[in-house]
Amino acid sequence: MPPREDAGQIPGPDPESSTSDYIAARESLFSPGAARSADAVRRQETETGDLRTPYSRDADRIIHTRAYTRYIDKTQVFYLVENDHITHRVIHVQMVSKIARTIGRSLRLNEDLIEAIALGHDIGHIPYGHFGETCLSDICEQHGIGKFFHNVQSVQFLDRIEARNLTMQVLDGILCHNGEADDVRIEPAPCRSWAEFDEKVRAQSAGFRSSAPMTLEGCVVKFADTIAYIGRDLQDAQDVGLVNETTPLPEECTRLFGNSNREIINTLIYDLLRHSGSGKDGYISYSGEVEQALIALRSFSRKFIYENPKLTVEQGKIARMYRMLFNRYLDDLLNEKFGSRIFTEFIATDWISKPYVRSARPAELVRDFIAGMTDRYFARQFEECVIPRRVEGRFP
Repeated sequence: MPPREDAGQIPGPDPESSTSDYIAARESLFSPGAARSADAVRRQETETGDLRTPYSRDADRIIHTRAYTRYIDKTQVFYLVENDHITHRVIHVQMVSKIARTIGRSLRLNEDLIEAIALGHDIGHIPYGHFGETCLSDICEQHGIGKFFHNVQSVQFLDRIEARNLTMQVLDGILCHNGEADDVRIEPAPCRSWAEFDEKVRAQSAGFRSSAPMTLEGCVVKFADTIAYIGRDLQDAQDVGLVNETTPLPEECTRLFGNSNREIINTLIYDLLRHSGSGKDGYISYSGEVEQALIALRSFSRKFIYENPKLTVEQGKIARMYRMLFNRYLDDLLNEKFGSRIFTEFIATDWISKPYVRSARPAELVRDFIAGMTDRYFARQFEECVIPRRVEGRFP
């Protein structure tokens, strides 16, 4: 006897009904504050419908970008440590996606939207982590193209460079994912048009404080980013010897979080679920006690991990590498050296948007080429610039 369907169960798609009807029926189980597929908006509405929601389609588009592929060799924090077990950017992104979807499922939010934002949120990160971002930002300011911010660059890669025509809801969540250290409670801030979204991008490019995402799902990813890295960075620091049993964790952290990444993740997720709401006027929030402990843990990590002299000792060399490569590629571009890698492996490729190439200034093209590099490729290009090339046997 075939199993009977339980009352309220959403059946699979009916070939005789529209995909939008099936999606709407499935999303009828969402909380009032969740994002709906019917509200998704793109710059160009060109799709013919399939079984995927608009946000699921966006997740697929992000995965198939060249920028996503390069996640695999971008380090998270420990950029000069040879250890196969420390966290690389691609692992962090997967953790953010998993944690955010767990939270979203518990709050009955749109998991497809959460997944797409999480997968794309760090695509703008560049070689050598946040210190590399500082180096490139200084150079960009010197060349009159403004500061560099990885969240803005993530939107740049997806919206302009590879022009994936993603929904505003996904791009907005990616743009607004950072700045989590300042937030105890976040409520979505509406974004009503592409003109308004583009203004948000310009404001953050100019260095204004990151604004809240337009959806509860974006707010969830913003919190999940911290949950994914705060304990994992501590675990990695212990594995590479920056932190050990004699390094004193703040008492309020061990009392609330315990000592392991697993305990930290569990505590933060459960606290967030207890203090958040997914109704029409929804919000995402920690308790005051947990937020204060989290601030103390961030301060600890800054002192003993991110600013540890053992980790920062080579930063002067990295800064010089950035300056040399930027000047080299800018010179190649201005002098039309078409054999240069900035032409052969970036500007002239078939995956780069031609309208972007035509509209970008030379320094912007160099910025975007370098920003897309993996750590290993960046180091290889520097070696190519400074080490003479040997010829085997005879000149070709």
